[in-house]
Amino acid sequence: MNMKKKAFLILRNNSLFIKMFLIMVISIVAVSLLITFSSIRMSSDLFMDTFSISNTKALEQIETEFEDYSFAIVAATNEVQNNGTIKRVLTQTNATTLETYSSYHDISEQIERIYRTVESYDANMIVLGNNERLYNVNYSNWPVSWEALRNHPISQYTINRPNRLLYQYLPSTSFADEPMIVATKALMERSTGEIYGVLYFPIREAQLKQFYEGYTSEENEVMLVDAEGRIVSGNQEAMIGQEAPELMSLAKEVDDEGLQYKDVEVFGKDYMLMAQYLPTYNMYLVNLVDKDAVLANLVNTREILLISLGIVLLAVIVVFIISRRMTNSISRLVKQISTMAKHDFNVPVAETGGYEAKKIANAFNSMLNELQEYVDLAIQAQQKQRSAELMALQHQINPHFIYNTLASIKFMIQQGKKEQATDMIHALIALLQNALSNVEQTITVEQEIADLKNYVLINQSRYGDGIKVNFFISPDCLDCQLPKLILQPFIENAFFHAFNEKKQGFVQILVSQKGDNLLCEIVDNGDGMEIKGDHTKEDIKEKRHLFSGIGIRNVHERIQMLYGDQYGVDISSVKGEGTKVKVELPLQKVMV
Repeated sequence: MNMKKKAFLILRNNSLFIKMFLIMVISIVAVSLLITFSSIRMSSDLFMDTFSISNTKALEQIETEFEDYSFAIVAATNEVQNNGTIKRVLTQTNATTLETYSSYHDISEQIERIYRTVESYDANMIVLGNNERLYNVNYSNWPVSWEALRNHPISQYTINRPNRLLYQYLPSTSFADEPMIVATKALMERSTGEIYGVLYFPIREAQLKQFYEGYTSEENEVMLVDAEGRIVSGNQEAMIGQEAPELMSLAKEVDDEGLQYKDVEVFGKDYMLMAQYLPTYNMYLVNLVDKDAVLANLVNTREILLISLGIVLLAVIVVFIISRRMTNSISRLVKQISTMAKHDFNVPVAETGGYEAKKIANAFNSMLNELQEYVDLAIQAQQKQRSAELMALQHQINPHFIYNTLASIKFMIQQGKKEQATDMIHALIALLQNALSNVEQTITVEQEIADLKNYVLINQSRYGDGIKVNFFISPDCLDCQLPKLILQPFIENAFFHAFNEKKQGFVQILVSQKGDNLLCEIVDNGDGMEIKGDHTKEDIKEKRHLFSGIGIRNVHERIQMLYGDQYGVDISSVKGEGTKVKVELPLQKVMV
C-alpha cells in the first residue's frame, strides 16, 4: 500500500514533466513517421510517374503495331471491293460447270494475290458470296461452311452496318478452337447499295497478342477491351472473354480526360491504369500496372525505418534532459496558480524562476487583466440582453387592441355575422395564446407566420380587405428560429400608416435563406415616405403600435443586441411608390 501511495505522489508531483515528455515523444515519433512515409510516398510517386512515361511510350509502340495491321486490312478490303473479277464471281448465278470452274480459278487467283497484304500477320482471309460461294484461304485456320458463316451473328451484324469496317470478338467454338478477332466488311454495289457478299479477316488471339507481348510482364498487364466491356485479348489468358464493364469505363475516363494515368482498384487489386482508344477497332488498349508488385523492390523500407528509429531514440534522450530541467521552474509556477482564489482575477502570480517560467507568469498576468475586462463586458452585455428580454415581454400586448377587437366582435354578432365573428375569436385566441404563453426568446418562422396571419385576419375583419396580404415562405425556412414579434410591428405599420392616401394595395411577406442568413422582407405599395440618414436613428418617427407596443427602432436594437451589428433592419422607401423592409438574421434551425 505504501508503494502505491509513493508511486501516486511521484506521478502527481511530476505530472507536468510526464505530460510534456509524452507529448514531445509522441510528436517526435509522429513527425518521424510522417517524414519517413512521406519520403517513401514521394519516391514512389516519382518512380510511378517515370514508369508511366515509359509505359506510355510502350503503348504508343503497341498502338502503331495495331495501326499497321489495320492499315493492311483496309488496303486488302479496298482491293477486294474494287476487284471486278471477285464481284462478278460472287454475283454470278445459274452458271454451268465449266463457267463455275473458270470462275473459281479466276477468283482464287485474285484472292491469293490480295491475301499477301495480310499474310505476314498470320491472319486468314475469307470471301463469302450471297450466291453460296465461299473462298477460304486457310481452311484449317477457320473451318467454317457457307451456311454456318452466312447465319453467324458476326455476319448479320456486318450486313446491318455495310459502310463500316468492323472488328468483332469470336470466342472459341466447335469450328474455332481458340478465340479470334475477326475484321469484317460488307461487299456492297456502290451504285445500287446492294450487298453481294461479306469479307472476313480472322486472326487468332495468339497472333494478335504478338503485337504487345514483348511489353508485358507479371506486374505489367496489357489488355484489349471492346466497346461492350469484354476483354478480347490480353497477356493473362484466364481473363480473355471475361466481361469487364468497369475496366472499360475507367479506360474511357482516362482517354476522354487526357490523363497520363489513373490510380484505380479493379479485380480486387490497386493498379495504375493507362489507356489508349483505337478508333479503327472501336476498342481500348489498356495497360494495368500492379503498383504493389512494382514498388516492392523500389526502396528498402526496413532500412529507412531502422534509421528513423535510431533518430527517434536519440531525440527522445535529448528531450528527456531538456524537459526535466524546464519543468522544475514551471512546476513552482503551477503551485502558485493553483493556490489562487477561485474567480479572483485580481491577484497576479509572482514572476520568478527561469526564463520560461517568467515569460509564462508575465503572459498569465496579462491574460488575467484582459480576462477581467472581457468578464466586465460580458456582464454588461448580459444585463442589456436581460433588460431587452424583459422589455419585450412587458410590452407585448396593448390592452386597447384587445378592447377594440372585442368591440368589433360584439358588433359583428349584433349584425348576425356569427361565422365571421367566430373566425375572429379563434384568431384572437390563437394570437393571445402564442403571445402570452410562449416566453422563449425565439420561436419558429412557422409560428411567427401563423401569428401574423391571425393578426391580418383580425385587422381585415375590422377594417375590410382593401389591403391584401400575401405570404411567400420558403419551405426550408419553416423550422428556422427568430425572435418573437420581430415582424409584426412592420405589418402593423403597413396597415395603419402606409395607406393613408391610397385606400387599397397589397402587403407581401417573403421569408427565404440568403447564404448563412435568414432574410425576411415586408413589401407594400402604399404611400411611401422620405428617409434621410440612418433609418435606425431619430429621423424616423416612432409610431404607436396598437398590438405589441414594439417599435421599429426597438426591433433593430433587439436584433443587434442578440446577434451583433452585422444584422438588423434595413428600410427603403419611395414617396408614392411604397416601402420595403428587410430584416436579416443568422440562420438558426430548431434543434431536434
